[in-house]
Amino acid sequence: MDGSIASILALDGITNGAVYALLALAIVLLFAVTRVIFIPQGEFVAFGALTLALLQTGAVPGTVWLLLLLAAGMALGELGNGWRQRRPLKALVLGALRTLAWPVAISLLTIWAAPRHWPLLAQAALTLAIVTPLGSLVYRAAYESLADASVLVLLIVSVGVHFVLTGLGLYFFGAEGYRNPPFWDERFNAGPLMLSGQTLIVLAASFALIVMLWLFFERSLWGKALRATAVNRLGARLMGISSSSAGRLSFSLAAFIGALSGLLIGPTTTVFYDSGFLIGLKGFVAAVFGGLASYPLALVGALGVGLLESFGSFWASAFKEVIVFSAILPVLLWRSLRDPHGEEH
Repeated sequence: MDGSIASILALDGITNGAVYALLALAIVLLFAVTRVIFIPQGEFVAFGALTLALLQTGAVPGTVWLLLLLAAGMALGELGNGWRQRRPLKALVLGALRTLAWPVAISLLTIWAAPRHWPLLAQAALTLAIVTPLGSLVYRAAYESLADASVLVLLIVSVGVHFVLTGLGLYFFGAEGYRNPPFWDERFNAGPLMLSGQTLIVLAASFALIVMLWLFFERSLWGKALRATAVNRLGARLMGISSSSAGRLSFSLAAFIGALSGLLIGPTTTVFYDSGFLIGLKGFVAAVFGGLASYPLALVGALGVGLLESFGSFWASAFKEVIVFSAILPVLLWRSLRDPHGEEH
């Protein structure tokens, strides 16, 4: 290995680490607000990449039908619960219409727009509009009724949700992999490095989203509400902050981040229905570096995971995944020795 090879590997590692950083931020956010270790975060990555790929072919993506299915199930569930609680019929109908409004509108738009082959950026925006509501619907379907359950129960539910979403991905997208066109196919020389336009877009988009998330949590009322819920759920409830609304918003943000990550990595690798699991696990490793609590440490951990994966693929490509996931062991050991905790009751 010489300096030019090391610089190329470092660039690849930083590029991958930028995507892992987004996933790590989403995982830390969900755990802080809802105490959910969200294993299926990578499924949103796969759904984002595959949805754009099918739009590129002029077909209606399966996520449209999944969105309608979940929305209809939630609307029927709300009607049934409200009927048992003897709530007014008008309120029940309005609640069901609010649940169905966006999914139905975006689904009709997608069915109309898919055969018309919109420009790539318009299709990417449509993909984000389809996948983002899935986060809130998944939370309402699987986690909202278990909001006060233990972390272990929520983890078991996450495993089940992962298998369900993976199976639905196979059903709606098939076993074939897809690779999306780059958003910018220019190439630039920087010394020994050959920078592609897609690499610059990945770095710029990741940096921009991190800055936007910081502004969201620091300056917006909704962001401060999520921070309050993360610090003290009971205190936030006493101050009038709905934990259910906080959970729905945090899952929507996680779905948006996952879909955006899928759009960013789609041009760099072939994505299959189950590719998101491995990508999401690497984001989880980065989140563990931050103790599932610290956003800056999660970012540092994500860059470390990207660099470790890049250099590991050079020295021992057959064991690069083993190298990445083994890195979590000393971190867990160090944290257990540094912050010992008694048995949770």
